[in-house]
Amino acid sequence: MPLTAYVVDAFTDTIFHGNPAAVIPLQNWLPDATMQAVASEHNLAETVFFVPTSEGYHIRWFTPKDEIDLCGHATLASAFVIRQFLAPGLTKIVFESKSGPLGVTIADGMYTLDFPSRPPVQTAVSPHLLAGLDLPAQEILAARDYFALYSSESELSRLKPDMGELSKIDRLGVIATAPSDQPGIDFVSRFFAPGTGIAEDPVTGSAHSTLIPYWAARLGKTTLRAKQISERGGELWCELVGDRVKIGGHAVLYSKNKIYIPG
Repeated sequence: MPLTAYVVDAFTDTIFHGNPAAVIPLQNWLPDATMQAVASEHNLAETVFFVPTSEGYHIRWFTPKDEIDLCGHATLASAFVIRQFLAPGLTKIVFESKSGPLGVTIADGMYTLDFPSRPPVQTAVSPHLLAGLDLPAQEILAARDYFALYSSESELSRLKPDMGELSKIDRLGVIATAPSDQPGIDFVSRFFAPGTGIAEDPVTGSAHSTLIPYWAARLGKTTLRAKQISERGGELWCELVGDRVKIGGHAVLYSKNKIYIPG
């Protein structure tokens, strides 16, 4: 059964930057085991599938090892594929997901995600997290993921976690963040989730559901500019709107191929 698989670099307008996602439109769901096998075969941070509904699309995201509840860059990549190939000219898309309805608006090449806000709170800390961070954090909080605060961008860039230890933590991943040293950028981040098959994620939209409310409160502003300082890197335009966050970015197509799945 041939399907079309698009690979899209999200949160960038330059090929080989941002975060690549494999995007596979479906008319009907494949078995869960098949979708997980496809994601493992692609071996990208996320492979995303969606099917049409009466009001938009239903979306699901898979890492090489697991299905997850929310993914920003693959949602942006899916909206890009819909806009460019399936419904040209569309300016608003609604995805149903495990995290509720997720909107995407499209204007002037910018794709803006409407995601839930997930502020970090005080929490008990896994000893594997403390053992895995080679530089001690100023503060550790948590939402879906652990949230480790560092004093500066230069300190954050020097972080070299022990992935073996981080793979044993009791949450999906670790957001590490710091104020930015760059003009016009409010904060920077990195994201690690080796337990799901992702050592360091290039750009993590879902982490900004936690980063945005934290930095909005700390900086006293609701509109922010962010960078994820992974090797590939990515840029995000952010806004806190009540109990929601807006996460904007660009995308570019890397490939469009056929994949063949036994029927």
